[in-house]
Amino acid sequence: MTKRLLLLLFIGAASFASSAQDGYWQQNVNYCMDIDFNAENHTFQGAQSLVYTNNSPDTLDHVFYHLYFNAFQPGSMMDVRSRTIADPDPRIADRINNLQPNEIGFHKIEKLTQDGEKVTFSVEGTVAEVQLAQPLLPRKSTTFEMKFNSQVPIQIRRSGRNNEEGVDYTLTQWYPKLAEYDRDGWHSEPYVSREFHGVFGTFEVDITIDSKYTLAGTGIVQNPNEVGHGYSETTPASEKTTWKFKAENVHDFAWAADAEYTHLQSTLSNGTELHFFHRNDSIINQSWTRLVPFTEQLFNIMNDKFGVYPYAQFSVIQGGDGGMEYPMCTMISGTGSFGGLVSVTVHEAIHNWYYGVLASNEQKYPWMDEGFTTFAQNIVLDSLFKRNNLNPQERSQRSYISNALSGKEEPLSTGADYYETNRAYGSNAYSKGCVFLDQLSGIVGQETFDQAIMRYFNQWKFKHPTPLDFKRIMEKASNMELDWYFDAWIGTTKTIDYGIHTVTSSGKKTIIEIQRIGSLAMPLELKVTSEKGVQYSYIPLEIMRGAKPAPNEISKDWKQENDWPWAYPFYRVELTIPFESIKRIELDPFQKIADLDSKNDAFPSGNISFPPK
Repeated sequence: MTKRLLLLLFIGAASFASSAQDGYWQQNVNYCMDIDFNAENHTFQGAQSLVYTNNSPDTLDHVFYHLYFNAFQPGSMMDVRSRTIADPDPRIADRINNLQPNEIGFHKIEKLTQDGEKVTFSVEGTVAEVQLAQPLLPRKSTTFEMKFNSQVPIQIRRSGRNNEEGVDYTLTQWYPKLAEYDRDGWHSEPYVSREFHGVFGTFEVDITIDSKYTLAGTGIVQNPNEVGHGYSETTPASEKTTWKFKAENVHDFAWAADAEYTHLQSTLSNGTELHFFHRNDSIINQSWTRLVPFTEQLFNIMNDKFGVYPYAQFSVIQGGDGGMEYPMCTMISGTGSFGGLVSVTVHEAIHNWYYGVLASNEQKYPWMDEGFTTFAQNIVLDSLFKRNNLNPQERSQRSYISNALSGKEEPLSTGADYYETNRAYGSNAYSKGCVFLDQLSGIVGQETFDQAIMRYFNQWKFKHPTPLDFKRIMEKASNMELDWYFDAWIGTTKTIDYGIHTVTSSGKKTIIEIQRIGSLAMPLELKVTSEKGVQYSYIPLEIMRGAKPAPNEISKDWKQENDWPWAYPFYRVELTIPFESIKRIELDPFQKIADLDSKNDAFPSGNISFPPK
């Protein structure tokens, strides 16, 4: 072997080791599935061919599959958890425990091979562990061929048949799905209650089903001229139609079917197609027709503020059970108030940014999906309904504060299935996660935040970002250190509480003493209204190693004070304003921090006398 070849091999090995240790990698899948659906007994036969590419630096000798339908059986972990948690979800309660054999869900693997060679596997609840016939080396691919049969359960939660709104089938978490392997290892969590994690790739799914059904779901129908949209006089009920779907760069595939779906369609100015599928009912028809322009607006707002939706189409589907996000589509309830219909559509559609494209691990970081989505949802709804609130996130702030004061709060780092109560999960994932972003925009400055949130989307789309990845984006954009905030807000239940302690006169000056009462320090803004006008004082934390710029609209009235070392409980602001001319002093005038007790945040007001005793 020549020295040149040895050198090239050494450089290649070193490059691979470096990328494996320091760079980002993710696995890839290519699913081809043929589904033969039997609507008479609610079962289907499946043939799945899966090409799995191992882009990790590790050799794999086993893989895992999720078998989600197995959760809908008496005695499953989902069943027991639903009946024993302190505050059960009433939509589930003991319903799984009461399912009959023809009402349960199941996946049964009949045959599984790897590159044509039979493999051994074992099934425990909702997870199958597969011992590979041959180890899968780094940067190599292998093909799994599977035959399976499944039964669709009565709809309990998210997936199933014949729900309260009459939708025939909502097929979500419906096929044997390969578990994710990433920088943290395998993610083969059983299906206990909520949240998912999957491998990006391509899905080609052929579904053969009675011709009376209209189908909608992830991906794009490849044979639109061949599929029907229901009965016709010349189409017998027994005839079947094959729907061919294809989706690229997604990490899951979901679909729904109903014999009475009505289909609406709209196209955005950039060419993105919006599709709407709902049951044919006069009241529902009216609401969903009104929904179309609101959905157009929400996509335009999201494209402008958070990143351009990258797929060719998106479908809003009446799934009949609350709301749940899936790549390129959402399943939502179709009834209720119009405001509720808009709100759930906005929330679930935005999940295609924060879940679909930015696919953080929902089990570990549910707030990176729900919190980010709620944050954007509040902004979009404020715009759609022209509310013009000072802070659109106020409702989420109140929800978080209520939970923080309840004594039931748990760290935001708690895994989705491991919360002691459903309330704590909901408040954390949705509200505290939302407040996390709102406060961060106050820390780094709105303009910096807006640029960074867009950069985050563009840099991490079609990947699996973690809190650390998001933090680095924000640190680089703001030129600040943000460990102190991320670590405390995510990993602890420390709370924020500031108050104006005293206001005193000193000659022609006024001295304001601010007290940090809570355990979590934050940079502060102070608004002083006097006979001469308005002045803002901005107090950075020393630990930030930086400061945000003055907002453009108030820059001439903005004064940056000295840094506040976080360990000091008190801070003094000296104003060159006579005490007698002051009309009002306000902490956090833009409502950017979730202060647990706002009664002492203004002067004169609440607990502060004027003049002070």
